[in-house]
This record gives sequence, structure tokens and C-alpha cells, in this order.
Amino acid sequence: MEFITTPFEGLFLVQPKVFQDSRGYFFESYSQRFFDNAGLPGNWVQDNQSSSSYGVIRGLHYQLNPSAQTKLVRVLFGKILDVVVDIRKGSPTYQQAYSVELSDENKTQILVPRGFAHGFSVLSERAVVLYKCDAYYDKSTEAGIIYNDPALAVDWKIPAGREIVSDKDLLLPTLDQSTTNFEFKG
Repeated sequence: MEFITTPFEGLFLVQPKVFQDSRGYFFESYSQRFFDNAGLPGNWVQDNQSSSSYGVIRGLHYQLNPSAQTKLVRVLFGKILDVVVDIRKGSPTYQQAYSVELSDENKTQILVPRGFAHGFSVLSERAVVLYKCDAYYDKSTEAGIIYNDPALAVDWKIPAGREIVSDKDLLLPTLDQSTTNFEFKG
């Protein structure tokens, strides 16, 4: 398992070592030992799974402190564009977005630390996404940023008019109107 740094401190791509032969493939999708050895969080308490069709955009979601979550996101089937926004005040990448394609083919995962808003768009006909969380879901602390905030200018790779966004997500505020309580501790 390899941890790949990104330009955002604390945000890592995780690339498992895949063993492939004529029967198919095998890989460890998670190993606490590797996370411990790298000094990365990995105390997971909840797994979430979603299935979505092409054009679905979920997010950008987060939970405020004290219920903030670190997430380890991977795709079991299909392909997504995974998007995060750094909402840690004082961070060198504060209010900037980062995106990466995750798929069942590349098997890449993303470790999203607390202090990031998270979302994804579905680029394949269907996608099944699984993510581990290090804190339980807490409705009273949920927050978010609207996916199409012009200040972020995220290219979700979905043609205009083909986006499928929940009514709840369409009501999320822009980045400058969102509530955050995260401080960068670099």
C-alpha cells in the first residue's frame, strides 16, 4: 500500500498493491498496520456505501466539530470524480478544491481529513462508492457547500443539464456563506 501526497496537507491518495493473474485480482483495501506505520488516522467506526447513476453529484458535505469526520473513500464499481475543498482556516490551500478520478479499475482511494468538504460526481453508467468514517454520522452538525459555487469553479465532468442533484444539496450555501469551525494545524 502506497500513500501518495497531494498539494493539500493531510490529504492523501492511497494506492494498494494489486496482485493480478488469470483468475482475477487480489489486494488489501485497508490495513491498520500501514496506516499506523505512516502515522495516518485510521480509527474507523462507520462504513457508508452509495449506489448512483451517471450524472449524480453528491456533496459537498462535511460535519462540523466536534463531530468532524476523516473519510477513506473508494469505488467498488464504476468511476467517479471525487472532489474535496479545504475549509481549514489558515491552511495554505484554504478554500481551494482538489479532484481525482477514482474507479474500480484504478483502485485508488482518497484519505480525506477533517476540515475538508467532500463530494463526487458519477462518470460511469453506475457507481458504487464505499467510505470509512472515523466518527459517527451526526445530523445536528452536518453542513455543506453548494456544488456549483462559482468561487470554486469545480468541473464535475458532467455536461450542463445532465447533473442530478438532490433537493437537499441544491439548498446548500456558497463557500463564503458556509459555516465552518476548522483551524489548520500545520
